Amino acid sequence: MGLFDFFSTDIAIDLGTANTLIYVKSKGIVLNEPSIVAFDRTTKRIIALGNKAKEMQGREHKEIKVTRPMRDGVIADFEIAEGMIRAFIKRVKAGALSSRRVVVAVPSGVTEVEKRAVRDSAEHAGAKEVHLVAEPMAAAIGIGIDVHAPVGNMIIDIGGGTTEIAVIALSGIVNEESIRIAGDEMNYAIMQFFKRNHNILIGERTAEAIKCEVGSAVPLKEEITIQVKGRDLVGGIPKTTEVSSVEIREALNESITQIVNTVRQTLERTPPELSADILDRGVMLTGGGALLKGLDERIRMETNLPVHIADDPLTAVARGAGKIIENLNEYSKVLIRNRRY
Repeated sequence: MGLFDFFSTDIAIDLGTANTLIYVKSKGIVLNEPSIVAFDRTTKRIIALGNKAKEMQGREHKEIKVTRPMRDGVIADFEIAEGMIRAFIKRVKAGALSSRRVVVAVPSGVTEVEKRAVRDSAEHAGAKEVHLVAEPMAAAIGIGIDVHAPVGNMIIDIGGGTTEIAVIALSGIVNEESIRIAGDEMNYAIMQFFKRNHNILIGERTAEAIKCEVGSAVPLKEEITIQVKGRDLVGGIPKTTEVSSVEIREALNESITQIVNTVRQTLERTPPELSADILDRGVMLTGGGALLKGLDERIRMETNLPVHIADDPLTAVARGAGKIIENLNEYSKVLIRNRRY
């Protein structure tokens, strides 16, 4: 081992709209924080990121801006995203001078321009060699599926910005759909519901908390009622209102229906041999959206297929990208190839 090898680390990054996870070779996942950055509006200097920036969200004054540089699974603010990646890498590397090889998980529907932006950001943050992998492929590897086998597997990865649906076989994606309807869209639907039905303005964090607490895709055995605080749209003063899980389910229904319809479209385009495999093996749900109450049951009802929620669905993509960085040669076929024009 040369001096350069000693001072360099191979890492894998799940650069998500909601959370960024970093896996360091031989160490596992060492960072899991919200993809949120707080910076000074004048100097553009990053003040806080991750959990600390999330605490500031919705409470900042006019000189501080709290933003999420990732939108719909891709980089929306190049400069801030680069600063965030650099700061997160610096935080986890503990003494390493550079990242030699980096694997970054990206949505399967990214454009060439978006791929370039991710590569450039990782290179500017110190990576010598950058590889990209599609999120559903990384998720499949992360939950222990043998992606090299001549067998069809269907993965539904519901993140913050995108829902990725893919049928995987022989180290490749046979069939895929990537829609920009996922956790963020559900939060927005809840915010709009309170605006329309209760004349109350609530923030994104509150909407997220409501979704996690009482959001569901099918009727619950016992419906729940909760108190929600927000700002009255008419009087402009703080106000508390009561809502039930039935109302929140109705607010989420449109987003969930679109996800289910996309699953059905993907199944319709799947070759018959692979369809038979999926019928035997079922569909795997990963990503934070997999934790929405009753979502597996709703997909099962609408497709007549077995649906399984992966163990620890939130870290599936990061664990898969980590396995790839540990065995880059073995998994070279699953990486997104550079397109040359």
